[in-house]
Amino acid sequence: MNDQTGARQTIEVIGIPIDLGQTQRGVDLGPGALRYAGLHRSLRQLGYNLIDRGNLAVPVREALPAHHQSNSLAATRDVCEAAYAAARATVEQDHLAVFLGGDHSIAIGTVGGITHHEPVGLIYIDAHGDFNTPETSPSGNIHGMSVATLIGRGYPELVDVGRTGPKLNAEDIVLLGIRELDGPEREALKESGVSVYTMRDIDEHGISTVARETLDRLGHHRHLHVSFDVDVLDPTEAPGVGTAVPGGLTYREAQLLCEIIADSGRLKSVDLVEINPILDYRNQTARLAVELTASLFGKSIL
Repeated sequence: MNDQTGARQTIEVIGIPIDLGQTQRGVDLGPGALRYAGLHRSLRQLGYNLIDRGNLAVPVREALPAHHQSNSLAATRDVCEAAYAAARATVEQDHLAVFLGGDHSIAIGTVGGITHHEPVGLIYIDAHGDFNTPETSPSGNIHGMSVATLIGRGYPELVDVGRTGPKLNAEDIVLLGIRELDGPEREALKESGVSVYTMRDIDEHGISTVARETLDRLGHHRHLHVSFDVDVLDPTEAPGVGTAVPGGLTYREAQLLCEIIADSGRLKSVDLVEINPILDYRNQTARLAVELTASLFGKSIL
């Protein structure tokens, strides 16, 4: 992703160690696991300048008043506001960005900030649709509402993070790797206009075809944001996630997907989310995520 003049592009790394959007503990350790796994070294070897902005401040769950959903909602809103500001600043510096989660609620802020000045194409890679609302969610977990929130559905406090109203339209979004949806969520997605590629689509047509169709669907955008939930991978490949679902992408499928996105030359920013080192084996999942991130930013075999 370094430009043809040989200039070294800058990637900002921003940690957002939030675990307020779900109940499984441990994803707040994700940013540290990714740094420990060699993220900076991998990207510098590709010729990028790296600026690590550290971690945004996130309240400790136990420090919030107990057993009250509104407290978690308010804290999540505040973190997403900070993520929005940080993401907006990377765009205004003409920098690329890698946001290290934490749970997938960070996308409410990161995608919002990246799109402050102009829309981007969102490639949302996840085992789950994250298209629930407070009315449809069986769990009430905010990390399962991120995509719905970005198009204006759900808690007004989250819909209006950074600026009032939706941050993207349905035609700006492709969901990829989906294999688990709640009933009402499934129906809402069907009528939403959001493009969805399930694991069946990938099995039938192959990841190469799905990746290229995704880029074509988002061809009206100059830039792309990839929001990568590591639970899209099969649990045998990536055990360190909180909401594992069998039947996911293989490592090689994920590598090819990332390589094809990189070939487009349009990648602007990336979320890496839902890595849970407590459930992992010797940081295997974070190391895999680092390798995939390097592929997104241009690492290739030849």
